[in-house]
Amino acid sequence: MLWVKSFHIVFVVSWFAGLFYLPRIFVNLAMVPPQSIAERERLILMSRKLLRFTTLLAVPALALGLWLYLGYGIGRGPGSSWMHAKLAVVVLAIGYHHACGRLLAKFMANHNTRNHVWLRWFNEVPVLLLVVIVILVVVKPF
Repeated sequence: MLWVKSFHIVFVVSWFAGLFYLPRIFVNLAMVPPQSIAERERLILMSRKLLRFTTLLAVPALALGLWLYLGYGIGRGPGSSWMHAKLAVVVLAIGYHHACGRLLAKFMANHNTRNHVWLRWFNEVPVLLLVVIVILVVVKPF
């Protein structure tokens, strides 16, 4: 079980690293002047590759977490309300990941309507999600 838990943590941290950086690229994309086509294309390419890589990291993170939950019973039984809250936050993280994909599609189609300030705030969401997840798992407040 400790091997599964260790790899789960590694993949979660790696997944979130991508979620931390991808919106930062979006901030830069939103600030590219219209005449800087090469810069825009370079940032879109970086975003596409990072989203693909981040998605590949999310899959084992989620699979290993499911293995811990179903296979080892971690977070099941009495006193496991923290796990239900954690799973709700994980669903939010998946939704955030999906939202990043939708934002990238809008940038690729040149239909982005978000400015760099909004994207800077959007960039803070995964930090909050990770903080809540870590507190729920370590402290188990309920």
